[in-house]
Amino acid sequence: MNLILASQSPRRKALLEQFGIDFSVQVLSHTEKEEGEPNNVASTNATAKAVPVSLENPDSLVLGADTIVTLDGHILGKPKNATDAYAMLSFLSGREHNVTTWVVLSRNGQVVRSFSETTSVKFRDLDDEEIHAYIGTGEPYDKAGGYGIQGYGGLLVESIRGCYYNVVGLPMPSLALHLRSLGVEVFPSK
Repeated sequence: MNLILASQSPRRKALLEQFGIDFSVQVLSHTEKEEGEPNNVASTNATAKAVPVSLENPDSLVLGADTIVTLDGHILGKPKNATDAYAMLSFLSGREHNVTTWVVLSRNGQVVRSFSETTSVKFRDLDDEEIHAYIGTGEPYDKAGGYGIQGYGGLLVESIRGCYYNVVGLPMPSLALHLRSLGVEVFPSK
């Protein structure tokens, strides 16, 4: 079965490639929801990515996903500038936050599977110098919550509870189970 990733995220693409899953990428323009109840926001965004692409690709399985970072009921999106990144990273400093990825699998314009996974991430106490140094790497700008655990941002993390891959952008162990149940083999064939 043909799998299509409806996301421009280089991290999602890299995760699927890391596990040898055969897929192509197709993205259609849409406006992401940024405010509201966090799970509803993530589910709506993932659906808005997957369903239109599945309508254009009959019989293909389309994967849409949205990852959100939340703390104290606030959704921390992608920082717009260095000031915004500094505010986010200071807010996360020394605290535990949640990273939720909502995954939608769609075929022929219908959602055939929808699920989410949440991982708790605790930042260590950060000082101003290291926050500014991290912002200087350029990593924060295209990532929810202003950090990437797979890069220099991993140096800010004290601990995680849950799936590491989920924090990167796709909960790979759960996704693999769902893909297999829909006829997409995730283990290499001999």
